[in-house]
Amino acid sequence: MELKKFIAEGDIYDVYEDDDRSIRVYKKPEYKEKCLYAALTHARCETTMVNTDIKVPVLHEVGVVDGKWAISHDWIKGKTLSQLMAENPDKMDTYITRMIDIQMEIHAQFMPLLSKLKDKMARQIKSIGQIDEIKKYELLTRLDSMPKHIKLCHGSFEPKNIIFNDEGTYVINWSNARQGNASADVARTYMLLCLHHPEIADKYLDKYCLMSGTSKMYVQQWLPIVAAAQLIKNKPEEKELLMRWIDVVDYS
Repeated sequence: MELKKFIAEGDIYDVYEDDDRSIRVYKKPEYKEKCLYAALTHARCETTMVNTDIKVPVLHEVGVVDGKWAISHDWIKGKTLSQLMAENPDKMDTYITRMIDIQMEIHAQFMPLLSKLKDKMARQIKSIGQIDEIKKYELLTRLDSMPKHIKLCHGSFEPKNIIFNDEGTYVINWSNARQGNASADVARTYMLLCLHHPEIADKYLDKYCLMSGTSKMYVQQWLPIVAAAQLIKNKPEEKELLMRWIDVVDYS
């Protein structure tokens, strides 16, 4: 693999564009396991989504660039939903509805081969240092009590990861996908919208619950859990909101 155009920086990897390929380069050689697991996760999601209307970038190669592990996918041209929302604010309701339609189609898939979302969140909560052991116990007890499902959860579903072009609708960045409860995935999307698109977060949650027939209170029960799991990223600009959600014990 040869690196050409730098595109973006993530928490543990950088993204480059090379002609028709997107190359994700993990920042440290010791991220080998993360790279290989992300590639396996993407490949399984790619195979599962092939029978839906949602397109997933094709994974081409896993290799090493300057001693760092890297993944190569199709580079998807088009406009993200974030861009369309910024360009056409008068169509916001239509865009939110389309976003929910896509997410519900993802949740309609069952993924018993993926690792479990609840297991991932439990590991994250146990490893964070910003909350005390009593609060961790409360969160882990709540997590353990939540229903166990095997639905496909994207894990990073937000407008910047949805791309539209002449070929159709693409959803990208599948490395955080897991099998689990759809409402946990919805709670995470709501959290990401509160952080990045706060103007549409509540409208999204209300409309999702209406369209899916899901209790809003049930989704909200996941918020302290997803907020605590997000703390592992250790982003100061997110901490105030996340800690406020974590401190909420009962939404009823």
